Amino acid sequence: MSQAPSHDSTLAQDVASFCLQQVPDPQQSRSSFPNSALWAAVAKTGTGLWLDTGDIDAAQALWAQEFVALTTNNTLLNNEVQKGIYDKLVPGTAKLLSDKGVSRDNIVQEIAFVLNAVHGLKLVRTFDADVSVELHTAISNDAEASYQYGKRFHAICPDRFIVKVPLTPAGLIAARRLSDDGIRLNFTLGFSARQNFLIASLAKPTWVNVFMGRIGAFIADNKLGDGKNAGEKATLASQRALRKLLADGGPDVRQIGASIRNGNQVNDLLGLDVFTIPTGAAKSFIELNPAPDTIVDKTGNDPAVSFGAGIDAAAEGLNCFWDISAEFKEATAATAALDANSATAADVMATLAINGAGDMFPQFSGEEAAKVNSDGKIPVHAEWQSRVKAGTASWDGMLTAAALASFTKDQNALDARISGLL
Repeated sequence: MSQAPSHDSTLAQDVASFCLQQVPDPQQSRSSFPNSALWAAVAKTGTGLWLDTGDIDAAQALWAQEFVALTTNNTLLNNEVQKGIYDKLVPGTAKLLSDKGVSRDNIVQEIAFVLNAVHGLKLVRTFDADVSVELHTAISNDAEASYQYGKRFHAICPDRFIVKVPLTPAGLIAARRLSDDGIRLNFTLGFSARQNFLIASLAKPTWVNVFMGRIGAFIADNKLGDGKNAGEKATLASQRALRKLLADGGPDVRQIGASIRNGNQVNDLLGLDVFTIPTGAAKSFIELNPAPDTIVDKTGNDPAVSFGAGIDAAAEGLNCFWDISAEFKEATAATAALDANSATAADVMATLAINGAGDMFPQFSGEEAAKVNSDGKIPVHAEWQSRVKAGTASWDGMLTAAALASFTKDQNALDARISGLL
């Protein structure tokens, strides 16, 4: 059983009050920001506009009334914490927690939760925006802890906080419980239409993601092709699958285009449910300044992806990013039938495996896990090719594992700064 403080405990309530006290800033109004004809035209295609940054100064330089949310993650929060802006908050938080009986082993994780919540509140107050706040990577494989901390984030700012849950078997279980409680969720670290079909069917979050830029980088960096259109194709396939799921009586789950690299990707995906745009990509789109008559819904497009000479995309498992097979849909239906209140992460993995989708969550030996960590965000194709062909790994699953490992490094750096201040 997780040692995470219960969301309705006295400790959780005291920490929530403490977080709110740290942000006395008055609530700003969206109407105080300028309008943008360009972003208004984008919004008219049906796309919700989010900025992907935790940097208040960078966001203020771009913020317009048409933007409705900001999203942060372990990396972006670490970037802000490493500036030293919360160094004075750490000792006071530590004293509160120590006085409440929190052990030394748990105090760093609890302080990281406070910093995440406080920074999220600052973004809410500054921009009159919804804000995505992300769970600590240490609990990514702990469904109960993820549920408790998700509930605690929601309690601090129920109208504006969106809880980010990462794609793990435990994350699917926790997200379904949170979703059943009416909490808005941004289910993160998705890389394919089939992953999002599974997430939507089982967890039923408010939003899912495709980290499109990394798909293109994976193909290009491994010399499997030029990578062009790969992320866009996966994102549009996921969008269509979600809309079909809704039309067939399934949950209403919205598609986020994430890891956007430039303004051209924004232009090519107009009409997507949501863009979460890094500041550099937002500037690139402004500079692109497309003609008004070209700013139209493009979600019906299905761009072609070119692979290198001798690369058989199907044989290499590279179609996993945009294809959803009938077999996978059957595996999804079996997994979605699990009871999230009693099922475990092991149940999720076993059900997928029994139904031919055991490649979704690759399991690693200690040596393999170290390799995932050392390779960074982009897996090395040659090192995992045999496992993919054997059906014990998939390229979308490998990219998810690499992304979680990358976020964990940044979370560890944030935790190290906290520890150094105690």
